Amino acid sequence: MYRFKQGLSAADTGRLPANIVLLLLLLFSGACRSKKTWPVSFPQEELRKRLTPKQFHVTQERGTESAFTGEFTYHKDEGTYHCVVCGAPLFSSDSKFDSGSGWPSFFDLLKEESVSLADDFSYGLHRVETTCSQCGAHLGHLFDDGPKPTGKRYCINSASLAFQAAGPDEGRASGSSGAVTSGKADL
Repeated sequence: MYRFKQGLSAADTGRLPANIVLLLLLLFSGACRSKKTWPVSFPQEELRKRLTPKQFHVTQERGTESAFTGEFTYHKDEGTYHCVVCGAPLFSSDSKFDSGSGWPSFFDLLKEESVSLADDFSYGLHRVETTCSQCGAHLGHLFDDGPKPTGKRYCINSASLAFQAAGPDEGRASGSSGAVTSGKADL
């Protein structure tokens, strides 16, 4: 239990102690991002032109798509999932699984450094936000209820992904949520 120092308490002065204010801000302000700059950045005007409104909302405004509506929720083709904003490779189809959550789920990253993690306290809950480590695009969240061998579930919005099929067309990414060609999303 929190105890006030002797003398006037915060209640007596009509103000909350600074550490309580900080805690409330953390609980209701969303993700606690310590990384402010990313290796790759794009002007917001360019992203608004290049991305669909849903892609922009999810990746730039930390939105989410409705469960079971994303293009890649039931996608089973072999290949690689990339960031729709910068084209960075994120996940392999080999680590994709059906979690029943309504969003594409992966139990492992393509490379450990593909994704950055940050505490997210939005909606009064504690979750771990996943962002592209190259451009900072919001991808989704990480949970500890995935399958073996990692026990992780990267719950990712389809709108934040582009898909590059394996095989003869490996040089070209596809998907209406934004194909990655030369690092740009095709609409």
